[in-house]
Amino acid sequence: MLLNKLLEHVDIVSTTGEMNKEITSVINDSRKACEGGLFICIKGAVVDGHTFVEQVVEKGVTALVVEDDVNVSEDVTVIKVKDTRLAMAHISAAYFDYPAEKLTTIGITGTKGKTTTTYMIKSILEGAGFKTGLIGTIETIIGDKHIPAANTTPESYNLQEYFAQMVEAGCTHVVMEVSSQGLMLHRVSGFTFDYGIFTNLEPDHIGPNEHKDFDDYLRCKQLLFKQCKHGIFNVDDSHAKQMMEGATCDILTYGLENDADIKADNVSLVNKDGVIGIAFDVSGKVNDHFEVDVPGKFSVYNSLAAISTLINFDVDPAIISKVLKKVHVKGRVELIPVSKDFTLMIDYAHNAMSLESLLTTIREYEPGRIVTVFGCGGNRSKLRRYEMGEISSKLADLTIVTSDNPRFEEPQDIMNDIITGVKKADGEYIAIENRKDAIKYSIEHAKKGDIIILAGKGHETYQEIKGVKHDMDERVLVKEVLEELNMN
Repeated sequence: MLLNKLLEHVDIVSTTGEMNKEITSVINDSRKACEGGLFICIKGAVVDGHTFVEQVVEKGVTALVVEDDVNVSEDVTVIKVKDTRLAMAHISAAYFDYPAEKLTTIGITGTKGKTTTTYMIKSILEGAGFKTGLIGTIETIIGDKHIPAANTTPESYNLQEYFAQMVEAGCTHVVMEVSSQGLMLHRVSGFTFDYGIFTNLEPDHIGPNEHKDFDDYLRCKQLLFKQCKHGIFNVDDSHAKQMMEGATCDILTYGLENDADIKADNVSLVNKDGVIGIAFDVSGKVNDHFEVDVPGKFSVYNSLAAISTLINFDVDPAIISKVLKKVHVKGRVELIPVSKDFTLMIDYAHNAMSLESLLTTIREYEPGRIVTVFGCGGNRSKLRRYEMGEISSKLADLTIVTSDNPRFEEPQDIMNDIITGVKKADGEYIAIENRKDAIKYSIEHAKKGDIIILAGKGHETYQEIKGVKHDMDERVLVKEVLEELNMN
């Protein structure tokens, strides 16, 4: 593609060299530099792409996009911009021939609920006959292809490449998680979303390499609603009004407690035959009854976000109801059929906040006992271990402390830290280092009405020990345990 064409939407400060040249590839990783390539110098948290200019030019790169001045031969074109990340987003969109314009794009932002809501929307759209791609924390889905995720929101080049592959695969829609980092670092710049969804906001991702404070976190989340045509907001969230400030989109609201365009009421818990969920009525722009086999009020909010989006595509409420009833997201309050006498679920809760939220939700179902099975990651904060142990001891009846990803620490040392927290409250506990044995103990000793929660691993299918990732999928472990106990 001609360099001029790639730069048609880039805000350029200055240029030197020939602009009407053919570009063979767009690169921001010096290791991928090649003859005739365009190299974009990105300033990362650890590495600055400007330091690789000499190296990539030696490999044949003929054009550079930079923020800082560089010294290169006259035959190398240099395009100076204020922000190379923003430039990369526009260049990537042009390189793949603006694929987002050929899709209906749906972006979801918020602290919690993004992953589940994306799967809900994708499942319902496909149930209504729309071939839909998905990009999120767990994976990217393009037709039958599943690509494990490195980031919740991919870099702009990868994102545009995924969009192009979706168009080629015959997708008409794409639903994706939009992280605050993705917005801040221009990963989703270069196109306009058709729909933007706000789920909720709590302090998160605040630190030296993320957001400097909560105000910055909120400001970055707001950016989605200056980059979409239609905004859909959870009006019950305490930050909803702030999120709407400066929005350039039209606004649709959903909620349980406040006046909303789409409102849920008559919420009731469902608990039968080892399955727990929630039922509710919806009124306003949709009037129907829905039931979801995922517990908790947050399931109502996730469902409302999906319903509020899907009415824009004239999807029959009967299809929405049918699909919502059976939607399950890997590792997100994922119910595993084991017995009609007790419930077993897998969830990604891997910090005190998420574990407390989950256990509080489960307690509403008045189980016989709540049994948690979890560990904590090695080479990570000890504080997380103490907090998770204490929360579990306070809110669960039995805590089974086991191993997660010990990394380069000894599993027993991590478990001892968790037990220190457990002992701050009154809950019973047992320590079983081998995770499969811990799961087996929970099932073998389950009582009628118990709810067993395997926490921390969620969608992960590995265990990291001494720098090596070993295959370990809790679904497989549960299956093996059931076979050993003759419970299949």
